[in-house]
Amino acid sequence: MNCDLISIGMVGEDGQNELYLERSDFRVEWCNPFVHSTVLPLLGKTGQAMDRSQLSTQVASWFLTLPRSVTIACDSITDWKLLVAAMDGIYPSNLTGRYDLRGHIDSSEFHHAVIRYHERYGPWHHALHDARAHRHGWLAWQDGRKSQYA
Repeated sequence: MNCDLISIGMVGEDGQNELYLERSDFRVEWCNPFVHSTVLPLLGKTGQAMDRSQLSTQVASWFLTLPRSVTIACDSITDWKLLVAAMDGIYPSNLTGRYDLRGHIDSSEFHHAVIRYHERYGPWHHALHDARAHRHGWLAWQDGRKSQYA
């Protein structure tokens, strides 16, 4: 399966640090019908797209603005591989690891928080809105864990 980064959205746990970038040089011929009908129409609304090299530079610069220890949480190994490829395989010094959100997707707290985010604020399958929704899901899941032990 051929896969290419189209856009990237990341948001810090505190909700303050966000990054959203779109690529201008992704391989359209690799896009499946779902991407053509659902993802591509969401592009081009928030700034200018950039080539892979510019995106890589922007991602690296964004990491420099973050705390000493950053863990990337994502729900897909493909997303992780695309991020690593976007960084040319060079890990920023403050990137300490990856957290797999797939185990939380079926929890009611996580799932309902993600749905509520998308219903209120933004479309599904837009990289930044998905990142924000996952942040909401993560925080809801954390709150649910705290109340279990209270």
